[in-house]
Amino acid sequence: MTDFSNRVESVAISGIREVFEAAGGDAINLGLGQPDFPTPDHARQAAVDAIESGAADGYTSNAGIPDLREAVSDKHARDNDLDVDPDEIIATAGGSEALHLAMEAHVSSGEEVIVPDPGFVSYAALTHLAGGEPVPIELREDLTMSPAAVEEAITDDTAAFVVNSPANPTGAVQSEEDMREFARIADEHDVLCISDEVYEHIVFEGEHHSPMKFAETDNVVVVNACSKAYSMTGWRLGWIAASERRTDRMLRVHQYVQACASAPAQYAAAAALSGPQDPVHEMVDAFEQRRDVLLDGLADAGLDTPTPEGAFYAMPDAPEGWVDECLDRGVVVVPGEAFGNGGEGYARISYATGIEELKDAIEIMGDAANAVR
Repeated sequence: MTDFSNRVESVAISGIREVFEAAGGDAINLGLGQPDFPTPDHARQAAVDAIESGAADGYTSNAGIPDLREAVSDKHARDNDLDVDPDEIIATAGGSEALHLAMEAHVSSGEEVIVPDPGFVSYAALTHLAGGEPVPIELREDLTMSPAAVEEAITDDTAAFVVNSPANPTGAVQSEEDMREFARIADEHDVLCISDEVYEHIVFEGEHHSPMKFAETDNVVVVNACSKAYSMTGWRLGWIAASERRTDRMLRVHQYVQACASAPAQYAAAAALSGPQDPVHEMVDAFEQRRDVLLDGLADAGLDTPTPEGAFYAMPDAPEGWVDECLDRGVVVVPGEAFGNGGEGYARISYATGIEELKDAIEIMGDAANAVR
């Protein structure tokens, strides 16, 4: 007998967190996965108004306030050509809780969840916490996930597979053809596709496509949040969109672990989604400029980097000792193995930082690359 649940014992502290804690206070942090832009003024004001009027004083319904679920429904119609009813939406404490609900409601003990490798650290961890077994899938050379590899990995024990586009940590964007294939796989094999679309608005080349648009069954659920597109990481407001029979089961989990998402954050999110989208476009333009500066700098340093088409991450090849050398010189980058065994030999760089600071970091990273060669 042990003191702790074996599910908890199977989960380690995030490698990203370990890097943060090892860095000095004066380090240039290229490891943090949050935009460095302010939350849009109209979203902030909506929260202030809700607080001052008393509207945000109490619990909301488990699924969220009607205005927010209407705004999310309208957003899916506007941006994704999807008909998602407000009753098919649950407001959550960030995209993290939305992922947790999807796993807890659909994964039974011992079942498998196919996850990208390298991939966002929560996928494998939340699978373990649900009692399941993560099955990592090595990415293609361009760091996208292959539908054929997913289909080949499906067994009688497969409960779900996770698709993330644009992706953390790679910045890769799946093609429309890939998304059609993921939807087909979910339909034909009767497994759940969990589509993490948190970075959907941060796309530089091509377009974001949701596999839900192509699914003929309800075997696709969408996880999203205001965190990245609206620079609202601290507000902890996300959502999950799925059929009513699926949201019913996920609400059973949500009502006990969370009751409801933060009321002020719900009012802010409703305003962010339904109000002017100019701040989003301006932020994406800035990220694209930073990406191009970073890629030029990494190329000058001799670091091979697949071109990220979205999000605000790049994943260059990392010579042995380079991550530690960067840290010693005052620049935080995250070792690729923090995102799975498939990340070994890579590092993740977040360019969600000011352009001048980024240029300083590029010079230091180049010096670090020369030092370890």
